[in-house]
Amino acid sequence: MAATVAHTLASGDVFFKSALIEGRPTQVRCVEIGSQVFGIGGSMLRTAGLDDDWYDDVRDPVAVIDALKARRDLRVDLFTFWQRPPDVEPRYEYYHELEDVAILPITTYDDWLRKRINAKTRNMVRKGEKRGVTVELTEYDDDFVRGMTNIFNETPYRQGRRFWHYGKDFETVRHQFSAFIHRETMIRADLDGELIGLVMLGNAGRFALVQQVLSSLAHRDKAVNNALIAKTIEFCAQRGFENLCYYYWGDDSLTTFKRNCGFECISVPRYYVPLTMKGKLALRVGAHRGLVNMIPPHHRQTLKQYRGRLYALRGRGT
Repeated sequence: MAATVAHTLASGDVFFKSALIEGRPTQVRCVEIGSQVFGIGGSMLRTAGLDDDWYDDVRDPVAVIDALKARRDLRVDLFTFWQRPPDVEPRYEYYHELEDVAILPITTYDDWLRKRINAKTRNMVRKGEKRGVTVELTEYDDDFVRGMTNIFNETPYRQGRRFWHYGKDFETVRHQFSAFIHRETMIRADLDGELIGLVMLGNAGRFALVQQVLSSLAHRDKAVNNALIAKTIEFCAQRGFENLCYYYWGDDSLTTFKRNCGFECISVPRYYVPLTMKGKLALRVGAHRGLVNMIPPHHRQTLKQYRGRLYALRGRGT
């Protein structure tokens, strides 16, 4: 086990923090331990984890566990944390499971264009430019938010599922997405002066994180997302990011897009530490990852397919 500070970190008062969960503003119960904020969620199984853990590492897991155990008022059953990509070798002796994330190692833009993608994807990258699409860095200003809002409200469904941000007005979008612009770079795609696609790219220190890639369905024939990813990789290479992360690796159409753009799957350890008997039982029966994840993978895939067909029959699938 990695060496840790041999004392319990002091924890402060419980407070609530605003967060977007599945597109909805939610008040998350939090506690500060050792100058890091940990969110506490769940009703039947109360779980604690580092707030915004894509952007930071738990500095002292042993001391955090001791602090959570000492705080009986928190009633935390399970503590979870992970090693952020590209740190793949387990460094702690706690029980862990592997999580698959999408990573693109970056050297130069030319290397990506010539070696990491195939001829078909290269043609897709150039397709938008041939059709008049321009892609550039931009600011989080009213024009950007207005275009973003228009794209959000094109359809209530995307990729066979309900789209979280559909129905939001300009002020709601501007407020909800402004919280972390201090660590994000905005990239926009335009056609004839109209924003038709965007990327919100986070700086997570050891990697850049694709927060949002979205384009107008009315211009899907112009391969806007491919042009946006190309500009993102060019920016990352210029700024010296060695890796670009695009959240999780799965078995859906978005993962196919990631694969075509040169992303690869790597598995990083996520640790689960039970703090109560309920936590131990949940870990034993597989309830620690939520009820949905207790469904066998092939059944989950079948349910996703049925859901997509249902939306398509309603005339609202994309």
